Amino acid sequence: MDDSPFFLSVFLSFFRNTRIPIFHSPSLPPRSPLRMLLLPPTSRCLSAFSLRNSNRVRCLVHPSSPILRPRNSRTHSGMELRAVVSALEKLAPPSLAESWDNVGLLVEPSLPLIVRSMLLTNDLTEAVLEEALAKKADFILSYHPPIFKALKRLRSTGGWKERVIVKALEGRVAVYSPHTACDCVSGGVNDWLAKAIGPASVSPLSHSLSAQFPGAWAHRLEFSVGSEMDLGSILAELNSLQGAAVHSHTARSSSGEQTRVSVNCTAPALTQTMQLLSRESAIYRTLQVLQLSKPPIPDAGPGRMCTLNDPVTIATAVQRIKTHLRLSHVRLALGAHCTLDSLVKSMAVCAGSGSSVLNGVAADLYLTGEMSHHDVLDAVAVGTSVVLCDHSNSERGFLSELREALTGQLQGKVEVQLSETDRDPLEIV
Repeated sequence: MDDSPFFLSVFLSFFRNTRIPIFHSPSLPPRSPLRMLLLPPTSRCLSAFSLRNSNRVRCLVHPSSPILRPRNSRTHSGMELRAVVSALEKLAPPSLAESWDNVGLLVEPSLPLIVRSMLLTNDLTEAVLEEALAKKADFILSYHPPIFKALKRLRSTGGWKERVIVKALEGRVAVYSPHTACDCVSGGVNDWLAKAIGPASVSPLSHSLSAQFPGAWAHRLEFSVGSEMDLGSILAELNSLQGAAVHSHTARSSSGEQTRVSVNCTAPALTQTMQLLSRESAIYRTLQVLQLSKPPIPDAGPGRMCTLNDPVTIATAVQRIKTHLRLSHVRLALGAHCTLDSLVKSMAVCAGSGSSVLNGVAADLYLTGEMSHHDVLDAVAVGTSVVLCDHSNSERGFLSELREALTGQLQGKVEVQLSETDRDPLEIV
């Protein structure tokens, strides 16, 4: 019995159900009915197709071809949302962010949420959100926080920021912002911007502080008492306090032998420690309270000072900046007594708005996104030239480097894409 019709029906049913585009194969006989059914041709084709005999149909598809996967499937295994957030916090610790900023996970859909696709953008506009939804992204990393000032309500008919948040939640898209944490961290936005005009020695304009006090202690209390006073019970009570550590030693002075005591304590334990010590007037008279400072982080902080290995002219610096930022135009204010041929030996940079960070910094050139008119005049008056490239243009190019870092940090489990619709709202016309 000839079983060709049976195999033919199975073959055609398979391709109809899986929606696989098939091309016109020259290996089939010219007038074969099967050949006619395979029209029209398409670029997404089978790797090989042949009829071995009259009663068998054999289909060979290259293993890497996408046509065997269900429509809209994803090749990345994905990571749980909390794991993605943890990875981002390792790259740019939120503790480095400015106190006024709003960083971290800003929009969290109901859990569980597996992140397979991430979209990077400088600003989360409505156009970028629509792009993210079209690309079926589960996560948007927006350098600028879309929620900055408090939102009193969330309505689909409200302002554009309200609509963005509502649609993100409806589409189960998480939103995260690193903003000034990414500015301050070593290897972040400002270090990328500092590469604009050539090799240089680079250091933060000021230093970020560690997230914790040394040893977790926020205060140190010190006092001295004479040898006639019995400190045994007081020291025992101090040692029993949670969040306090006591050190004592005997010292000689002009007034005789004394016991010197220091108590390190956490901020919550300060009140209890003070209450205990205030019971003894002899102790309270000599008591000193020192507030400990968090130690600075040597390679982290806002802005960067760049001392160039080889000085360049202002004209060369401007051209290199345009190339680095991929811009056709920037704005330049020449410092007093400067020309385009004046040499740049030092450059201070600040991504975004640089007025507060760059104010008063001694450098031949400032590079930032925007500064107020009067701050530019102040800089020019002391001989500092200023290059302005508009706010987000000073930041957006970093996203390409961040994409590479994230791909490695997320172990290739999450697809990381750059937004194609994100752009600075201002342009020179």
